[in-house]
Amino acid sequence: MGWTMRLATAALFLGLTLVVNGVDEENNACTYEALPDNDAVLCKGLQVFYPELGNIGCMFVPDCNNYRQKITLWMEPIVKFPRAVEGASYILVMVDPDAPSRSSPKYRFWRHWLVTDIKGSDMKKGKIKGQELTAYQAPSPPAESGFHRYQFFVYLQPEKSISLLPKENKTRGSWNMDTFLNRFHLSEPEASTQFVTQNYQDSPDFLALSGGKTIETKENSKKR
Repeated sequence: MGWTMRLATAALFLGLTLVVNGVDEENNACTYEALPDNDAVLCKGLQVFYPELGNIGCMFVPDCNNYRQKITLWMEPIVKFPRAVEGASYILVMVDPDAPSRSSPKYRFWRHWLVTDIKGSDMKKGKIKGQELTAYQAPSPPAESGFHRYQFFVYLQPEKSISLLPKENKTRGSWNMDTFLNRFHLSEPEASTQFVTQNYQDSPDFLALSGGKTIETKENSKKR
């Protein structure tokens, strides 16, 4: 076999190998994009794992493999704080500060998840066990509302019972998070992170398939 033939054969083999392994350079396979510096300042020591995606902290949810739709259906993520103190207790907060949109966040901070009394030993392993004051609600930004930030904060819990007021329990939206933190003397978070996503119908891939039309449903319009 001549030298040029061997090169051609090797190139063909490499191309087939990349396709088999799910890497398609021509189609620009799934890439993870880091958040810009102004959003990355929140990324301090906390890891958030979703199925298939892995640790999505400080990243945009990729616009591939239907991830922006899948994340609206998955159960709660694994949240790890490796530097947690084993004998301490922690509070986990997940909020959307961009509800219903980043340009007009009149429902900020939409409360997606609130768990107290998490043991430090569990926090280190990503096992969020404790008193769930607000059940997990998956990220579901409304169509045509742009990108939303989903923020996670971990606070060291004092030796007192943490609770929501009756009026706070009536709705997840327009939550005065600062008032809640001040009420229980919670200062700076021990760790934090965030990821960013948008409604899957607004993604370039979906719009290309639908001819550029976003399909708005009554159910979708209520999600945050």
